[in-house]
Amino acid sequence: MNRRSDSATGDDTSTSPLAASPAGPAGSTGPAGSSRPTSRDVAERAGVSQATVSLVLRDRWRGRVSPARAEEVREAALELGYRPNLAARRLRSGGTGTVLLVVPALTNEFFARVHAGAAAVAAERGMSVVLFPSPEGIGPAPDPFASAGATLDGVIASSMASHALRALRGGGLPLVMLDSDPEDSEAAATVNPDVPEGLRRVGRYLLEVGHRRIVHLAADIDTWTFRARGRALEAELAAAGRSLAGRARAVLDVREAAVVAEGLLSARPRPTAVVCDDDVLAAGACKAARRTGLRVPEDLSVTGVDDLALATAVEPELTTVRLPAEEMGGAGMRALLEVLAGGTPGTRVLPVRFVPRGSTGPVPTGAG
Repeated sequence: MNRRSDSATGDDTSTSPLAASPAGPAGSTGPAGSSRPTSRDVAERAGVSQATVSLVLRDRWRGRVSPARAEEVREAALELGYRPNLAARRLRSGGTGTVLLVVPALTNEFFARVHAGAAAVAAERGMSVVLFPSPEGIGPAPDPFASAGATLDGVIASSMASHALRALRGGGLPLVMLDSDPEDSEAAATVNPDVPEGLRRVGRYLLEVGHRRIVHLAADIDTWTFRARGRALEAELAAAGRSLAGRARAVLDVREAAVVAEGLLSARPRPTAVVCDDDVLAAGACKAARRTGLRVPEDLSVTGVDDLALATAVEPELTTVRLPAEEMGGAGMRALLEVLAGGTPGTRVLPVRFVPRGSTGPVPTGAG
């Protein structure tokens, strides 16, 4: 086989401790007798060139290598316990292989799923994702780059308040925004779930089953995504000649949401449906209904957004809008990689799904 050196394909064949981590059984070696397997070993095992190995393991094979052959290369690498020399690759590219993911809070399952999606794509490229949580869910600490800025390739920020982005924009690194204002001129790319369509679908459904006194329990956080939810719900009702019967804001906390929702439910005539910006708020609204002697959904319909595990843990289960958190994280990571490669990915909008469950039903008889 006419083999080319790895330096021509971007993979390092060094057998130094930095070259690879032994992913196979303890003491395994490549067929060439080296202490660690190299890309040459993978090429020989799969019966392909080193260039093909490089294309497959860098996930650049589509359109150049058949899916069957790509799978053979991956299997050969797995059998041999081969991993690319990431340190050498990063020295050549000038990158560090590390991305900062800034999220409002680590305690929210949604952002854990965003991280999982971003980390999975990063791992395919031999990169890592560092999480940077924000206090109070509204913004990062004053300087997220104080300890990590010199070792980062770029930043992904999800669902951030506008004022919280100042430090990120001042970091001098490519910035990809998730669930954020697509008109932000300082973002290199934006990936958004179609939350406006999700809220329009909620409003349409409630109108279809007869609800007319609909209130909105909004998140008390000044971000684009929550503003977009409120605007979309109002627009859907307006298109049907209706308007909200009331609105109140609460932080993302079940107990506080319950207190605020009780205030909404005290109005006369009483609302028949509560549209919540988030599943956590919806759980609070359900708690408020029980406290005031209302049955869900017989007396009051409740909807959320996100489709967290909480949505199916409460009884009745929540009608909600499922946001593609993992897909959003993965798409954000791909967008950042494209920016780092000199591309201009622009804005991408991901579809959402309306999930009707037991917390909603027809308007109570005589309450339309």
